[in-house]
Amino acid sequence: MKTLSISRQDIAAMTAKDVEALATRLESDNYSNAFESLNDWHLLRAIAFQRPELVESYVHLLDLEPYDEA
Repeated sequence: MKTLSISRQDIAAMTAKDVEALATRLESDNYSNAFESLNDWHLLRAIAFQRPELVESYVHLLDLEPYDEA
């Protein structure tokens, strides 16, 4: 199994097109195994925390939307 190894510099170099391609893969959910999708999900989550402006259109893929627990 290949583990995800991405640095802050890698995320800083990502473009909106890179993030769009990542989100498209996640939305299509056409992976050969669950670990590939999990790696993409973790990458999108890391981008969301470091460069939230790139993920605004794809936050629904992360389940990070605020909700009321009451």
